[in-house]
Amino acid sequence: MDISILEDLGLTQAEIKTYVALLEIGSTTAGSVLEKSGLQNSVVHRALNSLIEKGLINFIMEGKRKIYQATDPENFYTYIDDKKKRFEQILPELKQKQELAHKHEDARVYKGVRGVTEVYNIMVNTKGKEYNTFGGGEQCASRMGMHWWMNVHRKRTENNLPSRQVFDETVRPEAGPIEALPNSKIKYLEKEFAQFQETVIVGNKVAISVFTENPYSFLIEDAKVAEGYCKYFEVLWKIAKK
Repeated sequence: MDISILEDLGLTQAEIKTYVALLEIGSTTAGSVLEKSGLQNSVVHRALNSLIEKGLINFIMEGKRKIYQATDPENFYTYIDDKKKRFEQILPELKQKQELAHKHEDARVYKGVRGVTEVYNIMVNTKGKEYNTFGGGEQCASRMGMHWWMNVHRKRTENNLPSRQVFDETVRPEAGPIEALPNSKIKYLEKEFAQFQETVIVGNKVAISVFTENPYSFLIEDAKVAEGYCKYFEVLWKIAKK
């Protein structure tokens, strides 16, 4: 049995061994749990008390002895729900702290495929008039795969975010399905414009993603910087061809 799942739910090794021992033995005293689990006496008693607080075991009194029993494993759903409710109580405060930090942080670096994916999720969910990009050569398309790129642009269209994009001729065949999506316009420059990075501008955000073997992204949140990149994009859009 993969007990790491129970660790992920917040149980200690001692609590897991104690709980599993009770499941296997059934109703019993602390002494039997001690023998079955191989834990020290004080450790077992701490684990029993904490599991009672979590609602995962209970006990009855037989004379002066406590007889412990594991509750139905489905009670973990209640335990998880309780943790979720407790987390929801502090979630607004955590988000407020995050927002305050972002006000002081204008640029961030995201590394790896997951990091780049997170940046594109941020961009397609950013409120803005348009999703404008330039760059994005064949290396960008092949590094992430067209399935990945289509998922990005499906999310964008679901958010009713129109796009204008400037690519080079090397990706014209791959870009066709993207252009077929609603509110998606693409123009092309000569093959010499091919790059292994793409720049995305939405609202006051600029994302520069580099699609090398170990991809990474820069995310800049600055209205003035975004304005400057928008001007450059408009120049490229005018000289690019359909």
